[in-house]
Amino acid sequence: MDGLLRQIDGYCERTDPSYWSEPVNAVTNLAFVVAAYVMWRRVRGQNMPLAVTLCALLAAIGIGSYLFHTHAQVWAAIADVTPIVLFSLTYIFAANRTYWGWSLWAAALGTAAYIPYSALLTPVFEALPFFSISSFYWPLPVLIGAYAVLLRNRDPRTAWGLAIGAAILCVSLTARSIDEPLCMNLPLGTHFLWHILNGIMLGWMIEVYRAALVRQRNGAASA
Repeated sequence: MDGLLRQIDGYCERTDPSYWSEPVNAVTNLAFVVAAYVMWRRVRGQNMPLAVTLCALLAAIGIGSYLFHTHAQVWAAIADVTPIVLFSLTYIFAANRTYWGWSLWAAALGTAAYIPYSALLTPVFEALPFFSISSFYWPLPVLIGAYAVLLRNRDPRTAWGLAIGAAILCVSLTARSIDEPLCMNLPLGTHFLWHILNGIMLGWMIEVYRAALVRQRNGAASA
């Protein structure tokens, strides 16, 4: 239990263990909740259970991150990371089903493959000076970019949407990575930009999935 209550000080804005030591990092988690609400309004009632699930997980990301940037303890870090992992896996599954048209089991196996893929690629980023601090996350834009390239002929609109998402995520990860290095010159830090840009990016990724599913259904209806 004591391990779960251990304090974590990993961001420039935090200067002490108090609840409101990271007010900007805490409040900017509203970006996730707002994006989740906007996208939920767009997908509700359209028989898109995976999209609705993604919206719920996006809201959970905001809540978990808020808890982490206020309590700043190990248990809150778990609450922060868990919905991010679940969102990523759910989106990969949805992408495999809709973008590639894979069967349920093929999509599930493709989703499970992300775990060894990430385990192999994360140490590569850990070995790179700039990328090491966010090494856990960098395999995601690489995968999104790979999907964009592979889908460019099959579904150009989705490919372009994924490319935009990957680009936003790269900028977002850069903001996360330079938070500590710039701390002496920028006491507020840059981590709050990670929240804002990620809220936009994850909402956009849901929109890319929604639009692809609509096009797929319209195509089937007109066939």
